Amino acid sequence: MKVFQRAISNIFHPIFVPISGTFAYFIITPKYSPLELQSGNILPIFILTVIIPIITFLILKNVGYVHAVELPTIKERKYPLIIHLVLLSMIVFKVIPNNYVIELYFYFVALICATLATLILLFFKIKSSLHLMGLGSLFMFLVNLSIHFEINITMALSVFILIIGLVATSRLYFHAHSKLELFIGLSIGILSQLLTVKYWL
Repeated sequence: MKVFQRAISNIFHPIFVPISGTFAYFIITPKYSPLELQSGNILPIFILTVIIPIITFLILKNVGYVHAVELPTIKERKYPLIIHLVLLSMIVFKVIPNNYVIELYFYFVALICATLATLILLFFKIKSSLHLMGLGSLFMFLVNLSIHFEINITMALSVFILIIGLVATSRLYFHAHSKLELFIGLSIGILSQLLTVKYWL
């Protein structure tokens, strides 16, 4: 059971949320997306949100600012979140404008809002689940895409709800979060996407 719960936490780690949303968009959209447009978004987003954060984490761990990938304490979460905020901002201001996709643009704007809200809460000693924040954002983005393009992805959304439940159970299993922290994280993720959807839906 422990191995399964650990696998769930790692497979659905929040670090994969930005690139997962990008892939999901190009899979779902009925719009014609040339290879240049897809690669122009996917490759730099993958580098900025997966490769660089992993390298940054290793550096922070080496200098003693963080001690575990779960970032269990409020202090350990601040630096990675600030770095993540900078990287997301680079995507919004530098990457997407070169290969503009309005849906992806506001998806990342919402991720910035969610990250900023999570960071602000840390200064009030309130820790929220980054796993649930990320999954909540991705889930709401998929719902919005389904409505926007009038495509039925009910089955995929049902599976995603199951995944959210499994991840929440995993975080509780390892005592990484309380139920309230999971709820706060999920709410931040969902609300951030809802607040920006009116600009493109």
